[in-house]
Amino acid sequence: DELEAAVWPYAQVKSLIAGAIGLGTVFLFMVLYYRVPGLVASAALFVYMALVLAFFKLFPVTLTLAGVAGFILSIGMAVDANVLISERTKEELRTGRSLIGAIETGFSRAWPSIRDSNVSTFITCLILWWFGSRLGASVVVGFAVTLFIGVAVSMFSAIFVSRSLLLLSVATPLHKATGLFTPV
Repeated sequence: DELEAAVWPYAQVKSLIAGAIGLGTVFLFMVLYYRVPGLVASAALFVYMALVLAFFKLFPVTLTLAGVAGFILSIGMAVDANVLISERTKEELRTGRSLIGAIETGFSRAWPSIRDSNVSTFITCLILWWFGSRLGASVVVGFAVTLFIGVAVSMFSAIFVSRSLLLLSVATPLHKATGLFTPV
């Protein structure tokens, strides 16, 4: 017990450092590859993480290893939604649309993919929750709950936060350099 008590804070610090390095690497890639949309996606992911952690605090969510895995998976889905939006916007810019038109059309073209993947994940979460609660597998229930919350917030984050920030970026002098809105 003494050894475990001595190692536990060290393991927590190492986990936080590993998480920060992982998120920093994702943010760096998004900004370097997608430029302004990558910066917007990174800002939206910060908002996403703050909202998810607030939900975890509001609802009695115990972050076991399975719960952390559900949260990390939902971060991946949030990144995926932003990548879809950025790619669709890029395609629209290449067809000659204006920046604001490309952003609006990019969102409308990305929405069906985001919606379908998130709805299928919600169904999977409900099935996992149902089986976990029936069989007494609290680890499965925790995974399902954290994944459900994370995906719901990522959907909100991708559609409302990312869209608002991208449209806000059009109101800045950045809109004159459409090259900053297309990947390298």
